[in-house]
Amino acid sequence: MKNTIPMIHIISFTPDQKNYRKLFIEFPFRLYRGVPQWVPPLRMDARAIFNTRRHSFYRQGAAAFFLALNEHGQACGRLAVLNNQAYNSYNNEHTAFFSLFECENDLQISNALFAAGLEWARLHNLTRMEGPKGFTLLDGMGLLVKGFEHRPAYGMPYHLPYYATLVEAAGFTPYADTVSGYLHRDAFVMPEKVRKVAERVQERKGIRVVQFRRRRDFARIIPAFQQLYNNSLEGTTGTMPLSAADVKTMTDQILWLADLRLIKILMKDDTLIGFLLAYPDPSAALQRCRGRLFPFGWLDLLIEMKRTRWVNINGAAIIEQYRGMGGTAILFNEMYRSLSTGTFEHADLVQIGTDNEKMQLEMRELGIQFYKTHRLYRKEIDIKRIIHSMK
Repeated sequence: MKNTIPMIHIISFTPDQKNYRKLFIEFPFRLYRGVPQWVPPLRMDARAIFNTRRHSFYRQGAAAFFLALNEHGQACGRLAVLNNQAYNSYNNEHTAFFSLFECENDLQISNALFAAGLEWARLHNLTRMEGPKGFTLLDGMGLLVKGFEHRPAYGMPYHLPYYATLVEAAGFTPYADTVSGYLHRDAFVMPEKVRKVAERVQERKGIRVVQFRRRRDFARIIPAFQQLYNNSLEGTTGTMPLSAADVKTMTDQILWLADLRLIKILMKDDTLIGFLLAYPDPSAALQRCRGRLFPFGWLDLLIEMKRTRWVNINGAAIIEQYRGMGGTAILFNEMYRSLSTGTFEHADLVQIGTDNEKMQLEMRELGIQFYKTHRLYRKEIDIKRIIHSMK
């Protein structure tokens, strides 16, 4: 790790400044060159976060973007800081999120970036910073601290091993972990009693599993999904309801990846009570095309979605009143069926909170190995510096 550098410039730029925007987007492609595990984002998605008119985040929040430039004008670090006003209003907080942090292994660079981001947060009367977190619900969160040797599931963060040192040196402390699990189809042990419980509950409680043949049929269920998710938040903190704009963004993301055989909805009469979201992993194609859809990246992606042996399970939930009545058994049974669909051999179950110990125990009994850990950090902001500077 370097300790000194001749000159570092921290640039705060707006989304319409194309030259800095390009440097911000391109920096990780240079930083991770030669790292075989890294999966680049779609470049169109990387550009979309700068579209303040169309991206759903900007209907309820504001963002600041920072670049660290060396004496040659080359990017050596980047950071985004978010003020999600809807989140803060719902939770009665004044919290900033840091996002998209990438940096060379140099404390001077990372400290300068975080100092600039924290100052922006102070000037917006925010009293805490947390992260890494994303712009939308489906964005992966946390800093990778275990599992560097594994390729991430699509949309999940990958970081270099020294990142935790940089973040902690800037004064951030851990407050939560999530784990991701690996499952090989041949190791999936579905206990007979779990299968029988699932079938018995479905028959006695009138719960049915709904699948979709057409994308437009799935789109019709989205309002019910929004209601299910928002109702489940009652009495919780650290979350926020989905807005109509959030739902549209999420639907577009899901349908772009969707293999409808892998999307399962649990219904009780006409009420949605649970879901299982899974999709084929396109990561290998994204690595080959370097995140570019054109001229031939889109074709490679389509082919990869048909031939990949990997499936990502990126969401599973059932409303609380059915969890102790066999509802969880139904989800596990459907997970087994999803992995048995087509040519899939490997499953990545992404970002399960470590506070859900019962769920982790049940998953281990099914043959799931938790092999990646992402960590969330926070730092309190001294608002007095603003008050003093205003005098």
